Amino acid sequence: MKVGIIGLPQTGKKTLFQILTGNEIKEASKASKPVPGAADILDSRFNQLVDMYDPKKNVRARIDLVLLPKMEAETISKGEIFRDIADMDAICHVVRAFEDDAIYHAQGSVDAMRDFDMVNSELIMHDQIFVEKRIERLEAMVKKIKDEDQQKELVLMQKLKGILEEEKPLRLTQLTDDEEKMIRSYPFITRKKLVIAVNVAEEDLDNKTLLSSFQQSCETQDMEVMLVSAKVEAEIALLDTQEEKDEFLEDLGIKETALESLTKLCLKSLDLISFFTVGKDEVRQWLVRKGARAPRAAGVIHSDLERGFIRAEVFKYADLMEAGSEADLKKVGKIYVEGKDYVVEDGDILNIRFSV
Repeated sequence: MKVGIIGLPQTGKKTLFQILTGNEIKEASKASKPVPGAADILDSRFNQLVDMYDPKKNVRARIDLVLLPKMEAETISKGEIFRDIADMDAICHVVRAFEDDAIYHAQGSVDAMRDFDMVNSELIMHDQIFVEKRIERLEAMVKKIKDEDQQKELVLMQKLKGILEEEKPLRLTQLTDDEEKMIRSYPFITRKKLVIAVNVAEEDLDNKTLLSSFQQSCETQDMEVMLVSAKVEAEIALLDTQEEKDEFLEDLGIKETALESLTKLCLKSLDLISFFTVGKDEVRQWLVRKGARAPRAAGVIHSDLERGFIRAEVFKYADLMEAGSEADLKKVGKIYVEGKDYVVEDGDILNIRFSV
């Protein structure tokens, strides 16, 4: 799953990307091209499982992050930025809300809500232009040949055009399976999930008024939002030990780092949940779509496990922590045997039985 990081110039998105991925961006030429990276999913449950099993190896789940070129007049007019965004599964839009005289603002002043609205309008306009061109082509084709599929698509495109003209994103629209299939290959951007990272000064990290103003807009447009201070996160990243980092966070009253908050929101927006496999050899976290059945989760581990799936031994993270060990969990009858119809839940611990 790829999450593209976008934003206007001087919003702090490059700093945030470097902190999240550990990638240092040195080449100026990279500014015009997408920069790939990956970030670990930080999950306290994983840490507890590692402490309990003390495995030879432990592997966190990861999420792919891509720093996309800044949204400015040139990239917007050429349309390159929109092609890059269309390749992503979700988008993280970094919005500047911090004041710093040493860092210029492309619009001449800092106004987070204005910039938020401006970028949203550009994304909606991109989809609207595509829909209008597609309608023109379909109308011309339908005049020549009365094709039922083309007529159905024309009706759908006119429906989507109406939504976009109301300045609403397409992700608010419920589509049938047939409609989904019709537009699956089209580069619609506003159908993608969107996470808003409002980059604030240290003193605004607990600014509930600012957060509330964004939440009101985000709730109506099916977006997730968080406040983050890239400057503070950069300071945390420079600390040597986890103890120092925890102490620094506690002093600032920050409950979790930007990486923890952002990856949680990305997983939520992408409808992904975590499950685990455990043992003395390895403790590992995996990601699967919410609502997936046990064989699909097995397939995330290895295709052979899905193909030859027999059953899954399942126990709950909370039950394991309460019991203290697998042996004690077994004594109280809380290790379950589930078949192919079992729907995996967030935090499940699975042991797959299979035969190929």
